[in-house]
Amino acid sequence: MTGDEEHGDARTGAGGVGGLGLVSGRRGRPRLLKAAGIALAGALVLTAAGAGWAYWHLNHNIKSVDINSALGDDRPPKTVPTPSASASASAAPLPSGPLNILVLGSDSRSGAENAQLGGGDSGGARSDTAMVVHIDEGRTTATVVSIPRDTLVTRPSCPLTSGGTTSVAYGAMFNSAYAVGGPVCAVKTVESLTNVRMDHYIEIDFSGFAGLVDALGGVTVTTDEDIDDDQSHLHLAAGTRHLNGTQALALARTRHGIGDGSDLGRIGLQQKLVKALLEQIGSTDLLTSPSRLYKVADAVTGSLTTDTGLDSLGELTKLGQSLKGLSSDEVTTVMMPVVTAPSDRNRVVADEPEAAELWASLK
Repeated sequence: MTGDEEHGDARTGAGGVGGLGLVSGRRGRPRLLKAAGIALAGALVLTAAGAGWAYWHLNHNIKSVDINSALGDDRPPKTVPTPSASASASAAPLPSGPLNILVLGSDSRSGAENAQLGGGDSGGARSDTAMVVHIDEGRTTATVVSIPRDTLVTRPSCPLTSGGTTSVAYGAMFNSAYAVGGPVCAVKTVESLTNVRMDHYIEIDFSGFAGLVDALGGVTVTTDEDIDDDQSHLHLAAGTRHLNGTQALALARTRHGIGDGSDLGRIGLQQKLVKALLEQIGSTDLLTSPSRLYKVADAVTGSLTTDTGLDSLGELTKLGQSLKGLSSDEVTTVMMPVVTAPSDRNRVVADEPEAAELWASLK
């Protein structure tokens, strides 16, 4: 063997092409292509496995309650959507009929994150925030009606998961329905109060709301007055501020640092937050950032409880896609008309007939 041959072997032997340990020349090219193909296939398998795990994880994040089975037929009638002239059996169009969704913000202290954000007793969960979201037919406009938690209502008898039912309660605090009977009783109480059927139920807890705001990069909110509330740990000067999740949650919960310290002043701040969230979601192109999209999805689904009609990523995605034509400018926020309760100046009752007229407009 000559010196040239030895030199050639040194360049094409164990070191190989590009240091891959492959034989050079025409005999080596099929092996190189085969190795590249195996690597690509492996990457695709790992990507598919990762996507499959992510889907499984997000899907199993969602907790659900079978409200329809629990309440049966003793409910207001369902809204019948107008048949779409453009719909075809083969096209399987997205749903476009009107919807009424009860959205609750739960003040549950269960879990380390919720305890840190809200403090208090883990056994005293109540519906801290209650909104009826009415989406008009066509799903391009919506009305969000806030129900003050201090409203005195007739709480109907509700079925319990342990068996039996709760007793009817007259002059009960609205948010006590969730405390005594969970989501099922909350829905039944709202339907009893409004005579409007709730098509869906969505509940998000403290950590979920804060996590959603953080995953979106915060929200921008303008307040008209300084807020100084030691109980919600919020100290905020009037003006336009960009808030992180913890600050936004404190803003949603504050009541003692604004106005007369009642729940009514807080509702105005909550409605501003709803608008701010919609605007932030609309301005954030989540599809261009898979990591941010996953963070948003994980934050939402990880702290979400729904009825069984929305308890999967598929159903939630379909709902979201059906609302793609709904902008924050087309969302009207109002509060159920109320007056001071005759029996307690610190409580309110529905102001009739204005409240009944509002609810009737949502049917």
